[in-house]
Amino acid sequence: MSGKPYSVLILCTGNSARSIMAEALFNVLGKAQFRAYSAGSHPSGAVNPFAIEKCAALGYDTARMRSKSWDEFATPDAPQMDFVITVCDQAAGEVCPIWPGKPISAHWGFEDPAAWQGTDDEKREVFDKIYRQIMNRVSQFVNLPLHALNHDAIRREMRAIGERPAEETNESR
Repeated sequence: MSGKPYSVLILCTGNSARSIMAEALFNVLGKAQFRAYSAGSHPSGAVNPFAIEKCAALGYDTARMRSKSWDEFATPDAPQMDFVITVCDQAAGEVCPIWPGKPISAHWGFEDPAAWQGTDDEKREVFDKIYRQIMNRVSQFVNLPLHALNHDAIRREMRAIGERPAEETNESR
């Protein structure tokens, strides 16, 4: 891996909540080391307002956030990805496009907070929980010494992060 920022594509089915929050977390927590994007296999066409709230609270610029198709990232002129991460079980089971650059991929499953039914306060609680889980995994990944790891070691680490309980942090390992 080189000194340029690592490109990360986070995939979900609807690209309305989990992948959006992961994109913001990678871009903020990863500082200049990562450039993250998100997309969906069947984008909903709208970003969930509770996801926007979480990203805005992080200090992430939400003005250009949108729900978009993963097809945008499978074209020859799309950014070449170093990593592709699925965050919902449905997207993980779908046949993905061939990504330019043959990125390392992994699955980090999370419950869908957008599917939660209840009051706005109850929905915020669920979004808070899933956001913390995503933040824990993103933090683990952005703190890996990627420059010192080979391709296979990075793949193992990415997959191990996805297999750990989502609530687990670096300190609890």
